Amino acid sequence: MAKRQIFLMSSSAVHGYEYLQHAKNDITAFFQRNNVSRVLFIPYALTDYNGYTDKVGGVLQRWGFRCDGIHSFPDPVAAVRDAQAIYIGGGNTFLLLKTLYENQLVDPIRERVLKNAIPYVGSSAGTNVATRSIQTTNDMPIVYPPSFDALNLVPFNINPHYQDPPVDGTHKGETREERINQFHQLNSAPVLGLREGTTLVVDGEKAHLVGMFKSRLFQQNEEPAEYEAGSDVSFLLKSKE
Repeated sequence: MAKRQIFLMSSSAVHGYEYLQHAKNDITAFFQRNNVSRVLFIPYALTDYNGYTDKVGGVLQRWGFRCDGIHSFPDPVAAVRDAQAIYIGGGNTFLLLKTLYENQLVDPIRERVLKNAIPYVGSSAGTNVATRSIQTTNDMPIVYPPSFDALNLVPFNINPHYQDPPVDGTHKGETREERINQFHQLNSAPVLGLREGTTLVVDGEKAHLVGMFKSRLFQQNEEPAEYEAGSDVSFLLKSKE
């Protein structure tokens, strides 16, 4: 099997930075390392496909990469099969996965990434669908996909936009950690909490974290563990539920 090349961001927008700017060096290095000059963007997590593609494409083009929206091709499956790289943006995870299923793209994307080593970039919802399921998304189920099973490019779950409980705050509602613990009452898959500004990079059977902050790993019947940027988390790629 070819070496999978995956770049999973918590978010495209980080406070204090322009759109995608926090990840510029890492994204450009990822594409250059994989000889990418053009990117197929999948904007299905939002409804304004043209506007979303223009926003992402404008940034990528300034960095030296051509960007085309999948909706501009008459055959989305053929577009995936011809792509040099695939980038799925954020928005609503349920809408995104439903549309991927409707366009019969789940298996073609998975095949291109895992068998042909086509680079994959995900942000937020695009990161959610890269994992084994969308069960740890923060999004509202505004539509109903045929399954929660996702692309399964990595064999564990991710929680993008992970937030810690407020210290001495007035909010006493359910925390993100509590929700992940509820997931683990019924599921054994690890959940990697990616704080804003953090990214998981996969190179074949190796995986490491990059970015500005630590990530928090949740495993069933274990205490959560913190991992610094730069940490090797390749053991997650061997996860099995």
